[in-house]
Amino acid sequence: MSDPNAKEIKLEIQLDEETAQGVYVNLAAVNHNDTEFVLDFIFVQPQAPRAKVRSRVITSPRHAKRMLMALQENIARYEKMFGVIEPAVQVVDETDGHYH
Repeated sequence: MSDPNAKEIKLEIQLDEETAQGVYVNLAAVNHNDTEFVLDFIFVQPQAPRAKVRSRVITSPRHAKRMLMALQENIARYEKMFGVIEPAVQVVDETDGHYH
């Protein structure tokens, strides 16, 4: 039941020109501890022995879960409109055993 005295807060989200351009990534690494999740978004060039982290996002476990749910919802909408996305082969990082 909602609180009749609660005030609706409108959030204005600002997006500068550089951020609006975005960056392309084709690999992600996810790590966590008891208080936060760290998501590294990485670009790997074909046949290159090195890759570069383009962006690192550090967030709370609760927000990570909300992002997961939002991504699942959007993928479901996408697949309903355009068809099933076939998953790529998963890569295992031999140093830490994480899937990317």
